Amino acid sequence: MPKVAVVILNWNGKGLLSTYLPSVLEHSSGAEVIVIDNASSDGSVDLLKVSFPEVRVIQNPSNLGYAGGYNLGLAELKHDYFILLNSDVEVTPGWIQPIIDRMEKTSAIGIVQPKILDAKERSHFEYAGACGGFLDRYAYPYCRGRLFDTLEKDEGQYDDPMEVHWASGACLFIRSVLFNELGGLDEDLFAHMEEIDLCWRARGKGHQVYCEPASVVFHQGGATLDGHSPFKSYLNFRNNLIMLVKNDRSGRTGWLLFVRMLMDGLSVVRFVTQLRFRHAFAVLKAHLDFYRSIRKTLDKRTQLKGRSAPRSNFSVVVAYFIKAKRTFSELPS
Repeated sequence: MPKVAVVILNWNGKGLLSTYLPSVLEHSSGAEVIVIDNASSDGSVDLLKVSFPEVRVIQNPSNLGYAGGYNLGLAELKHDYFILLNSDVEVTPGWIQPIIDRMEKTSAIGIVQPKILDAKERSHFEYAGACGGFLDRYAYPYCRGRLFDTLEKDEGQYDDPMEVHWASGACLFIRSVLFNELGGLDEDLFAHMEEIDLCWRARGKGHQVYCEPASVVFHQGGATLDGHSPFKSYLNFRNNLIMLVKNDRSGRTGWLLFVRMLMDGLSVVRFVTQLRFRHAFAVLKAHLDFYRSIRKTLDKRTQLKGRSAPRSNFSVVVAYFIKAKRTFSELPS
């Protein structure tokens, strides 16, 4: 029987731990539940020690973000599989076994996510991953069950297991040997899209990424960083550009980057027309900081050894905003 670690990263999430940790402990028989704490100041660690003594706690010296926090904490573990689980996820009975069975059966599969539904509107997919993630021609992410802000109702339409481009960091199963081989998460990204970058690098080395909908979890979403936060917009736009330059092997990276400048510029205009000026500034700042760090990103690109990982050969931006496609099934196959 493989050794499995359910690993939750926490930063001042005492209330979330109280709400969601009981379901994790109830439904994770056979796995070790571990909380990595990013130097919380809200009494989270005291809560764990008093109310959840069966949970192993790893204390980081400071808030290292999602990437740095997991990298440092996971370095202490010797399990066969890591499950990176957000602190605002409610798991369901039997959520671990279908994914571990799939990974044990097929050695080429390195990373898997479950079906992720919305904890607030439980009949619908959740924004962060839904039923498996994809990247379009220009590296914009989208999901089975979620295109931009449009969330589909789950009617079993995506219940087939499927190879995907990326798995959600809200609930991500990964072989520990693969995590270590890849050097963990990119700490320069800090938070947001670092799991997409991880999956892109894994695929570049020949590993498969899957969604296994036989496993279901419910994600609250936005509990750590609100979806309306300009800082979240900044991280998403900046990190996506870094990820594109690092991992694209199409031979057209410069052209893709030029097109992205134009398309992100349209995002700025859209934010301005919506009077969301702080978000517009966040996109501009994301581009400025990306270009300031371009040399470091190019160095990482050079260091990466791997083949081209395919992306979808169309623009999800055009499909959604111009052709008015609102569901995954309407997109080109």
